[in-house]
Amino acid sequence: MNPLKKLLEKVEPSFREGGKLHKFWPVYDGFATFLFVPGHPTHKGSHIRDGIDLKRTMVSVIFAMMPALLFGIYNVGYQHYLALGQESGLVENMIYGLIKVLPLIVVSYAVGLGVEFAFCVIKKHQINEGFLVSGMLIPLVVPPDMPLWMVAVATVFAVVIGKEVFGGTGMNVLNPALTARAFLFFAYPAFISGDKVWVSLGGEKAVDGFSGATPLSQFITQGPAIKNPVGGDIGFIDGFIGLIPGSIGETSTLAILIGAAILIFTGVASWKIMFSVFAGGYLTATLLNLLAGHFPDNPYLTIEPHWHLVFGGFAFGAVFMATDPVTAAQTPLGKLIYGFLIGVITIVIRVLNPAYPEGMMLSILFMNVAAPLIDYYVVQANIKRRLKRVTAKAA
Repeated sequence: MNPLKKLLEKVEPSFREGGKLHKFWPVYDGFATFLFVPGHPTHKGSHIRDGIDLKRTMVSVIFAMMPALLFGIYNVGYQHYLALGQESGLVENMIYGLIKVLPLIVVSYAVGLGVEFAFCVIKKHQINEGFLVSGMLIPLVVPPDMPLWMVAVATVFAVVIGKEVFGGTGMNVLNPALTARAFLFFAYPAFISGDKVWVSLGGEKAVDGFSGATPLSQFITQGPAIKNPVGGDIGFIDGFIGLIPGSIGETSTLAILIGAAILIFTGVASWKIMFSVFAGGYLTATLLNLLAGHFPDNPYLTIEPHWHLVFGGFAFGAVFMATDPVTAAQTPLGKLIYGFLIGVITIVIRVLNPAYPEGMMLSILFMNVAAPLIDYYVVQANIKRRLKRVTAKAA
């Protein structure tokens, strides 16, 4: 890395004040501080020196997403060849998956970072690091055949409307990646919902009897007897491992839990939020199971609680979306309440609104808006409790 560092130091004067490329300083600074520890001194306030900064934190999250990304790439190829009735191995699946997934990642980063660089140049401030994670999350929550221009439009919407209008990284109210997915869901529903978008056929003809329906969407028509695209049975283990149709990064609960372990070990994400999301979802599904006999026309009431946790985007949302440190609750108790309500609302949407068999996206966005209110009441409760304690001692 030394030659690269020397090159950056050599061209740095051109980007400094008075240089020919001074207005592009945020762009240069963004790349330089991403590759190497920043050399900026602090100017005010108390502080400590630490080897970690926001960029390193974001890189840790990206590293934690690698298991879900790699498995998602494999699964895109696996589902493709399964639907065509063709035998395939690890290499064939990975190659086909890369052909489909890599362009989505490139477009997401190119468009998102381009917009952020433009805002930094115009507003003359340092580059915001938050899109390092959002740029990876957006491709992982869409189907493999999502048109690239739609991903580009959704990314622009997420960066501009979801983040920059609020002041940039650290100021946004909604999770940018979920903002992009919500935009796609409501603007182009035919490309991100239904039974035909979750398996990439590559323009080829699928075998007879093929169905690309996700396990959750099958419950409404056939109950727990869910099938893979060519009619084979799908069980709990299949959902846990992730060899099922779905968004690129959301199918493998196993890969997602590996990422969760990395986030918890590094201290980047809150285990309280993750745990409470799963607890809220499991408890709500258990309670709703008790109503199954009273509403026989709703098969979703019969889904066993642990199945909810491995199908759809539940695990991915709990680990990588709900734990966003900017849009989540900040107080310890607030994190438990925030996560628990996400789990509750997700299952309620899934079970009581069968036309939308998912729920995680909308529940997280709703709780993003409610998070400051949760923290406010938690803090106020702490203040009142301490005031009572002081009053009691004085008496």
